[in-house]
Amino acid sequence: MSDDVPSAEPRSLRRSFAAMVLVGEVFVVGFASLVAKDLSDVSGRTLGIVAGGTAVLCLLAAGLLRSRTGYLLGWAVQVLLVLSGFWVPMMFVVGLLFGGIWFAALHFGAQADAITAQRLAAARVDRDPATPTEGAP
Repeated sequence: MSDDVPSAEPRSLRRSFAAMVLVGEVFVVGFASLVAKDLSDVSGRTLGIVAGGTAVLCLLAAGLLRSRTGYLLGWAVQVLLVLSGFWVPMMFVVGLLFGGIWFAALHFGAQADAITAQRLAAARVDRDPATPTEGAP
């Protein structure tokens, strides 16, 4: 077996990028709750419950990214971040920014996974010359 071609399937870059965004949002939610404590009329207890719940949702979504559920929860987190702008207006900007980053992570991660799959398929064909190629008789 060749050393330059891994035998196992590579890790999904889409999943890795999405997980990085969600873990980053845990920090954003934490820092935003500190700002919201001083800028909004929401009680500290309510703010702690909402921020803690959102952070847990981010981590849960990151942990479930092996299934479609994780990605759906990730989209829910993006919506919640934008909606939090009703209590702290700057969160509209932060939520939209992270929504864009989330979309980019999914879009470009999927493209990177497709390129990786094509390269692995080409490497398998190169390794096994008995495998027929497209257009060959």
